[in-house]
Amino acid sequence: MDFTLASYASLLSWLKENNYNFQTVEEFITSPKSGNVIILRHDVDKSPTSSLSFARVEKNLDIKSTYYFRAGPESWNSEIIKEISTKGHEVGYHYESLTTCNGDIDRAYYDFLKNLQRFRKLIEVKTICMHGSPLSSYDNKIIWSKYSYKDLGIIGEPYLDIDYLKVFYLTDTGRRWDGYNVNIRDKIIDNQVNNIYRDFCIKSTFDLINQLYEISKCYPAIMITTHPQRWTDNKFLWVIEFISQSVKNIFKRIIIKMRQPGTF
Repeated sequence: MDFTLASYASLLSWLKENNYNFQTVEEFITSPKSGNVIILRHDVDKSPTSSLSFARVEKNLDIKSTYYFRAGPESWNSEIIKEISTKGHEVGYHYESLTTCNGDIDRAYYDFLKNLQRFRKLIEVKTICMHGSPLSSYDNKIIWSKYSYKDLGIIGEPYLDIDYLKVFYLTDTGRRWDGYNVNIRDKIIDNQVNNIYRDFCIKSTFDLINQLYEISKCYPAIMITTHPQRWTDNKFLWVIEFISQSVKNIFKRIIIKMRQPGTF
């Protein structure tokens, strides 16, 4: 069974056994290592307890990763944010201010500042990452067309400060590894990389394990993005998440179709 803590632990164990180098987003942006680098990024869209379970699995394997928490109640948990940070992981802000402020860039910026301050009362924040907000018409990254996060002591944003011609991007968006057809914003811009991604035909975490060696021949670094609430060993919760995400994927396909020029 896939999308369980056990399958995630299997992925990490394989990477450790094959001598991959793990870096947080901050570490990779400031001082990237060469050769077989893995950047583990976790978007905490909801269920922070699921992210804490991920962090514990990684800590047991002496692995560091990056967790991006939203500022809303579905993601925010002060104690879990601090605990994940004390385990040696990076914690950053998963911002969605342009969406919550209905596209008003000035309001969004001040909302961002307010939430960033909340985070910095708990932990050090060096990187941020936009939340895709798939039901919104606003791309949260647009806030940086007017303002600069680097003026705030933020060193980077994964969608803006990483060269994806050199970093292979994988995401479990849609609760699947080949979910590009239901992926609205959780993706990189370069179509060349997306085409190569399709060529590897990764449908499961076990496919990913089997393909990693070939991927590493093409790319010196790999970013693996997960949403921990989609991974559980509880069979009842696993089924609920499977059904829920399957329904969401139907609506995402409709949204993507509607946003294509000339569709209607």
